[in-house]
Amino acid sequence: MRRFARVLLVLWVFLFAVSSQSAWHVNSAPSACPPDCPVYLPMAKKPGIPLKIGLVTDIGGIHEETFDQPAWQAVLDAEAKLGSTGAYLESVSQDDYTPNINSFISQGYDLIITVGYTMGDATKAAAQANPTKKFTIVDFSYDPILPNVLSQTYASEQSSFLCGYLAAGMTATGKVATFGGMNILPVTQYMDGYYQGVTYYNLQNGTSVEVLGWDPVTREGEFTNDFNNQPAGNAMAVKLLGEGADIIFPVAGPTGLGAAQAVQWEGDAWVIGVDNDWTLTAPEYASVVLTSATKNARTTTYGVIYQAYRNNFTGGNFVGDLADEGVGLGTIASSVPPALLTEVEEVKEDIIEGTIVVTP
Repeated sequence: MRRFARVLLVLWVFLFAVSSQSAWHVNSAPSACPPDCPVYLPMAKKPGIPLKIGLVTDIGGIHEETFDQPAWQAVLDAEAKLGSTGAYLESVSQDDYTPNINSFISQGYDLIITVGYTMGDATKAAAQANPTKKFTIVDFSYDPILPNVLSQTYASEQSSFLCGYLAAGMTATGKVATFGGMNILPVTQYMDGYYQGVTYYNLQNGTSVEVLGWDPVTREGEFTNDFNNQPAGNAMAVKLLGEGADIIFPVAGPTGLGAAQAVQWEGDAWVIGVDNDWTLTAPEYASVVLTSATKNARTTTYGVIYQAYRNNFTGGNFVGDLADEGVGLGTIASSVPPALLTEVEEVKEDIIEGTIVVTP
């Protein structure tokens, strides 16, 4: 009888260990794992709240590849994996923001997604007028936070730090440059990281690569004051190339494509893309794209949706960083030496581990 009891005890311990291990694998999934990663599948099997999700696009529309299209893809991911239903309304002008948001409110949508800093005021007004509704806004945050708005923000200084390090290792003139669309935090956050990456390369390698276009101390630099003016981006790049820069990082949305054009005309120079992988979204300039500092709105938007699905939604900031692939590098030019690629990867791991601290 005692032998039989011992067998039962051993069997019970084994089954408990297996069940505990299985539960650990499911619950240990990162909160912002890329939407295609398989760890979402067992998580999706847990019971949650089927959501009605409404997305209000910025003026670029649903096919705008920086934020609108990736955010919508996250809604489609939620439809496939969480049983949610989604719809979008496109904004033709800023006058459409409030009516589009109110349309989803009146239809009883559970989570309303807005996209970009220009929608900040309209989102805030709607959230304050409807405190029981859940909102999330891509690439914008509030100070103080709003209790029913979960902002999606990005540690873009981390990815741009890697770009700065890479640029400093690739420059032939000893001068690299950056410029912005406007002197606002989402822009200067990139420029700060880029400057710090160049500085770190200099410290590690005994070099003196110079950054044109931005001074992180005075907070002054080169700005086009427009995010949708390619001729202005072209003119700014021509100016910086004339000052000796051979790598330019335009943080100016579509305006930056004008810089890519100038670099292509110049020859013997590189451009660094911003927000998405320019080798994919602007393939006509792929031959002069060194890399891109990317934001993954699909990842962060899905992460917010999942929190609402699990009834864990609270106001504040949902931050995408290198560790959870909320930010990263796009395609890197094939001409980058393998040794420099290895250094960039090591720097990335040091940032993730906290050995290198990048400040916006």
